[in-house]
Amino acid sequence: MIDERFTARFWDERYSSASRIWSGDPNPQLVSEAGALDPGTALDAGCGEGGDAHWLARRGWQVTAVDVSAVALERGAAHAEPDISGRIDWQCADLTTWAPDRAYDLVNAQFMHFPRALREPLFARLADAVSPAGTLLIVGHHPSDMQTTMPRPPEPDLFFTAEEAANSLDTQRWDVITAASRPRMARDPEGREVTIHDAVLHARRRP
Repeated sequence: MIDERFTARFWDERYSSASRIWSGDPNPQLVSEAGALDPGTALDAGCGEGGDAHWLARRGWQVTAVDVSAVALERGAAHAEPDISGRIDWQCADLTTWAPDRAYDLVNAQFMHFPRALREPLFARLADAVSPAGTLLIVGHHPSDMQTTMPRPPEPDLFFTAEEAANSLDTQRWDVITAASRPRMARDPEGREVTIHDAVLHARRRP
């Protein structure tokens, strides 16, 4: 049985519930880890409303932005400035089954929280889509966030550490640049400042 939370209908309804769900800013770990990379081709998997895709395109990347929600993709395309719109290809796909049909210099996947049975095959497909000498960047909410007042589902199977993601990579083919639990400040629904942690995997595929 398919979990409703991972379907197009669920996410289309969520995005339709407000004029904007996310801030529109790029995810901070993308800026930190990819800011010094030379632009090339990028895959933004689970792109949502396109904050990361916009940032990459502004920096000269040619971006394929993929998400299950057509509503989010339409919003992302509408918010793209005219001078970058031609550098982003918006694609609607179910990431639980979708596989890239080409390779990219950068594969970016931010905060996609699937159960392990779906997550590990997806991360393997994303790793396979990285070009030789290319970069894989996977970021998620660290499992320790469930112990904070931030609204995280009480389902440990949805969370992973950077080390767990790194351990799935073939050490003969990959160099791990970063595998860390990185703290940052956030505010919970009551407005309280909370330290949360991002699981950050940055790996480079060997030429």
